[in-house]
Amino acid sequence: MIGKTYGYARASSEDQDCALQEARLRDAGCDIVRSEKRTGTSLAGRDELATLLEFMREGDTLVVTRVDRLARSLSDLLTIVNTLEAQGVKLRSTEQPVDTSSPAGRAFLQMLGVFAEFETALRRERQMEGIAKAKSEGRYRGRRPSVPVEEVRALSAKGFGPTAIAKQLGIARSSVYEALP
Repeated sequence: MIGKTYGYARASSEDQDCALQEARLRDAGCDIVRSEKRTGTSLAGRDELATLLEFMREGDTLVVTRVDRLARSLSDLLTIVNTLEAQGVKLRSTEQPVDTSSPAGRAFLQMLGVFAEFETALRRERQMEGIAKAKSEGRYRGRRPSVPVEEVRALSAKGFGPTAIAKQLGIARSSVYEALP
């Protein structure tokens, strides 16, 4: 059975771009390319990937540029691969020799998954070391507040209730309570 070829591109954050991945996937012959900007450390919230996994049928092929674009943890990668295999869908990577139909290809895929997970752990460790150093030097102030505290307090002083403040500022009511003294 000859199926369609679907491409999946992922960038980890909003300030990154999927355009290069998308171009490579189209060059690899993908009929449809889906992309999203979400972390690869979890399957949660990855709607484009979920859509592809639900939509693909036997004989189809899922193509990624690299395995770490699909998953950053071995358990998530194996979940995805098992889902694809159960549906009769092949997995291909444009930059890595991945072939899930053979034991050697599956072993290589798992090794790539282990390295992707290891890389994520190292990056997190370096980030924590950097934060600790910045804190010790008095340079770390944490994330900027996402709630306009002064605006919340000003509206409260004018007699607005938490629900009205939340609606006007487009924030959660719980955030209003946190901002009020």
